[in-house]
Amino acid sequence: MALAMLLGSAAAATPAAAETLVTMNTVQIFSTIDPAKISDYTDYMAAVNLYDALVSVDEKGNLIPKLATSWDVSPDAKEVTYHLRPDAHFSDGTPVTAKDVVYTFERLLKINQGPANLFADVLKPGSVVAVDDHTVKFTLEKTFAPFLTTVPAVFIVNSKVVEANKGADDGQTYLSTNVAGAGGYLLKSWDRGAQMTITRDAKYYGGWNSAPIDTVHWVITNDETTVKSMAASGELTMSSQFQSPETYDSLKAMTRFNVVSASTASAFYLKLNTKAAPTDDLHVRKAIALATDYDTIQSQINPGGPLSGPLPAIFADAVATDLAAPKFDMDGAKAEMAKSAYAGKTDIPITLQYVSGTKFEEDIGLLMQSNLEQLGFKVTTQPDPWNRVTDLATKLETSPNMSEIFFEATYPSPDSMFFTQYDTKAAGTWASLEWLKNPDIDALIEKARATGDVKEQNAIYKDLQHKLVDLQPDAFLETQVIQHAMDKCLTGFKYIPMQSFSYDFKLYSWTCK
Repeated sequence: MALAMLLGSAAAATPAAAETLVTMNTVQIFSTIDPAKISDYTDYMAAVNLYDALVSVDEKGNLIPKLATSWDVSPDAKEVTYHLRPDAHFSDGTPVTAKDVVYTFERLLKINQGPANLFADVLKPGSVVAVDDHTVKFTLEKTFAPFLTTVPAVFIVNSKVVEANKGADDGQTYLSTNVAGAGGYLLKSWDRGAQMTITRDAKYYGGWNSAPIDTVHWVITNDETTVKSMAASGELTMSSQFQSPETYDSLKAMTRFNVVSASTASAFYLKLNTKAAPTDDLHVRKAIALATDYDTIQSQINPGGPLSGPLPAIFADAVATDLAAPKFDMDGAKAEMAKSAYAGKTDIPITLQYVSGTKFEEDIGLLMQSNLEQLGFKVTTQPDPWNRVTDLATKLETSPNMSEIFFEATYPSPDSMFFTQYDTKAAGTWASLEWLKNPDIDALIEKARATGDVKEQNAIYKDLQHKLVDLQPDAFLETQVIQHAMDKCLTGFKYIPMQSFSYDFKLYSWTCK
């Protein structure tokens, strides 16, 4: 994230109010800013600043009011009624009403992308109705325990603006380059492959702190030399969370920066395609997991915390603590290969995908290549830009055998980690490159969703973790320990366990004069 610069002339008789500019690098492009299509960390980073949802999330995972001031849940948990803030308005001054909420959800369900899969079999057209201008009611098709925690993922659009620019695709073309939201920032410029700039809306209905960030400028680069050069020149205010340890050390040595860190609800996986040869063979997947040097990855290549299964430790009550930590065991890997359909074979073709230009992912790829070739594999490393990763993931036949992927909770519930990655209804995205499609896993996810008993839910989640580890759809590399090099004048970073809500710049301040 970025450097803050004072704008304006010191020589002026009556100086203009100092404005702050934060420049932050991000390692992947912003794929979309349409709330009905957003899916990854950069998409949500933009959306949480340009739009508001009914509710948001704080650093403890608690729901907090946003466009809605309060909400009521029926005894059977199948009806939820939200009461809207009467003074809330979109950036063009139009009041936010229940009609806009209904329109947003109807549009989401129709387009059926982005966060729509969160509501599969839960909401249908007509499930969301306006009771009056400031009251909206959701009627669920079935009990869905995580429902309240999913609502922050849906950002409300201005129905009048979108309808006026609806075209033939429900406003997708319009909202691919324009914003129709009630967020604190306005889109100033966006070059998809290079940068995005947003500016503070002084008329934001939610108000501002006493030292707000006026402009946020994201520069898209994953080149470590470029990041260090931006920092040295004074341009950079805040780094991405995906820099190399050496870059963090270099920026910290400049004295202008602090390095902040936090444990997260984000896990780093080597996702294994369970439906494509040779990773459709369970013993091959077990061999790959055993041939993974976890200690080197966690301590040297990309420092992070341990991960014994699909669920990060931040979900403490739901974590199966009896799972053994994965281990690096080449002899064990060879034994698994001897049980596989590929026993005794050499030059077994296998592809390993990672995000191009991301050095630590490249280093992990080279480490895996070296280890796997000892098992008889002929590894083709496949560096792809992020938009290519997401495109290839939509079809089984174009999905690679192995993919290095970070996945963070889309909403503050263990359900987010299980449904989005492993449920059959969520297949065909970068988050579900395992292509698991396992009826037993689907049934357990659905069972946990159907009960409001937290103790029962957690027992199901623990069972799910054991079954997933047995199926080995991933090598569980590490829990991400997020790090940012931040200018010492910039404050406000708090890790929030939901997508990129930590980068809601309404929460930040510039403390230097």
